[in-house]
Amino acid sequence: MASIQGPQSQAGIFNFYDAKDKGPDMNAKFFLVIVVVFAVIVLIFDHFL
Repeated sequence: MASIQGPQSQAGIFNFYDAKDKGPDMNAKFFLVIVVVFAVIVLIFDHFL
């Protein structure tokens, strides 16, 4: 018979995603700016070439 999993059994998932790792910290705004700048550069090159 399948058991019903409640919040107690899923608490480890949140700890996994919130855990700090040893990699560099990436700010979401910085990443968004980099993506937008890259997209603009690609569109400029596509327009002129």
